[in-house]
Amino acid sequence: MSQVLKTIGWLRVLGIDPAAAGPTGYGIVESDGRHCRMLHYGALKVAAKRQKECAGAALQDVHTRVCNLISEFSPDALAVESVFTALNMRTALKLAEVRGVILLAAAQCNVMVYSYAPREVKASVAGHGHADKRQMQMMVRALLSMNETPEPSDAADALAVALCHLQTEQARRRFGLPGRIVLAKPRARSAAAGPRTILI
Repeated sequence: MSQVLKTIGWLRVLGIDPAAAGPTGYGIVESDGRHCRMLHYGALKVAAKRQKECAGAALQDVHTRVCNLISEFSPDALAVESVFTALNMRTALKLAEVRGVILLAAAQCNVMVYSYAPREVKASVAGHGHADKRQMQMMVRALLSMNETPEPSDAADALAVALCHLQTEQARRRFGLPGRIVLAKPRARSAAAGPRTILI
């Protein structure tokens, strides 16, 4: 279907920045097609002790966190960064494992998933594909009219992924481009929550 669809209510997106090592960032952003607002963001860092106890502990915790975020915020779509092809094989495989449990959680919760390359996210948010982490944090803060710079940078990256999807979806609707279109659910205006870093 190629007709332009009007947004009804707010489109809510869960953005995730998966990490092979270190925190996995997440952020909830919603838009009415004109304005974007941040609802919640943070990063999940699995303690080294827990990772030593069980080889799959980090994957289990990421899966649980994503399921809980979907249950709590009911996003219309999930946007996740794709695997960066320039990574070494070991890092790429670890990152693919994390992405795998994220995709599994989305499928189990019946949420549509969209994948974006890191350079695509940077170009969408910062205007060029070579923006550094500080630039991304400042642009995310500006685009979401936040009072403080989102920390850690993993959370800012997750918010950027969500913004990238919202911009892409808005262009699809405006120009009637083909592709899977997620219809927004009518939502009441909700208060934005602050950052959260979870240490397990």
